[in-house]
Amino acid sequence: MAEIDELKKEIERLNQKINEKGENQKKGMIEKALKGDIMSRAPFGYIIQDKKLIPAQNFAEIEEIFQDFLNNKISLRQLAQKHQLSVNGLKKILTIFTYIGKIKFNNQINDGNHE
Repeated sequence: MAEIDELKKEIERLNQKINEKGENQKKGMIEKALKGDIMSRAPFGYIIQDKKLIPAQNFAEIEEIFQDFLNNKISLRQLAQKHQLSVNGLKKILTIFTYIGKIKFNNQINDGNHE
């Protein structure tokens, strides 16, 4: 019985340690987001170089997508086909905060340090 109690205490201690690590990791990620650093992989039209988000060679296509969306009477389906994207992929591009110079993390939006 004492052995089982010791195991339960050890499991509880390990679970607490795991929770503390998770909290520390989240704090670090929040600090990173507040600085405007990228929080995930680079979105379409960007690459990560030296831990910074920079426009990729295909960034002009992102600009064209937004120009077409804002200035032309074209359906999402037609716009997606024009750029060889799915409609859902196009919707994702049109709603990513990165393209307007922002970083979203933990339901907070911060200024990014990228173009």
